[in-house]
Amino acid sequence: MTGYMAEMRKLVGHRTVIQCAASIICIDEHGRILLGKRKDNHKWGYSGGSVEIDEYVEDCAKRELYEEMGLTAENIEFFFVNSGPEAHYIYPNGDEVSNFEIVYICRHWKGEPIALDGEMEELRFFSSNDIDISEISPPIRKVLVELLKKIN
Repeated sequence: MTGYMAEMRKLVGHRTVIQCAASIICIDEHGRILLGKRKDNHKWGYSGGSVEIDEYVEDCAKRELYEEMGLTAENIEFFFVNSGPEAHYIYPNGDEVSNFEIVYICRHWKGEPIALDGEMEELRFFSSNDIDISEISPPIRKVLVELLKKIN
């Protein structure tokens, strides 16, 4: 963890903080969803992370996509705001967050999926029928349920 959230953690320890985040879900030409298996909880998720001070949300989402999956988004479209009790999460290290996450869809990108920053242990495209919601990282399950409703 670096940047703003790392500085906040120095001040508040593991206490709950409101985490403003931005994320991108990549969907390929076959309708498959790109997910990465997180190293911290060994659950599947899409790219995303905390917005830095004065950073545009869209820029954060694109930065996180590149850092976590090695892809450069060519264009993104707004999809969903993930917030509320379902988005509350305690990380394996004890850090607690109440997420406010703005989620985008990306259908056109440059590059090949590769885990660059070490947060993901595996990247894989899933068809909608192959996604087991119980294997999705808890604070984003609601987002994927909504996405699966939209594409099925």
